[in-house]
Amino acid sequence: MSLPRSTILAEPAWRPSSKAKLLWALENVIGILIAIVALTVWAVLDDGHRGWQAVAGLAVVALAVVGIVVIPAWRYAVHRWEVTDEAVYTRVGWLDQESRVAPISRVQTVDTERGPLERMLGLATVTVTTASSAGAVKISALDLPVAEETVLRLTAIAAQHRGDAT
Repeated sequence: MSLPRSTILAEPAWRPSSKAKLLWALENVIGILIAIVALTVWAVLDDGHRGWQAVAGLAVVALAVVGIVVIPAWRYAVHRWEVTDEAVYTRVGWLDQESRVAPISRVQTVDTERGPLERMLGLATVTVTTASSAGAVKISALDLPVAEETVLRLTAIAAQHRGDAT
């Protein structure tokens, strides 16, 4: 059975900031640096397993390429978001992709958060908490002015709906 075209959900219109790719690459660099430190400590303390250390080193290099180049580009190609008068739409992920629709009448709170890397890059994450067991809807890696404007717009739209958000 196929649904009529008018009932199929369109993909959300907007991408995160173009700096999102750099943010996600830097987040992955942190994990890679930890692996490099662990590998270095292993190499210094144990000179009897150079073959395995070389294999582990090659694995770290491969993970670095995937984590710094491939994953951020793939995530950026997938991530989308949109706020309308009716709902908040998101699509996120890179390997496991998730689409969410949060009706405005269900919105309870709208928050922004900025970790150290986000602050450094002038980015923010908007979190829309709803009366849903699936949890909050997050719109990540937005330029700070876009995030602030989105929070103001969502607050204004939600105030017009005056639902009980349950």
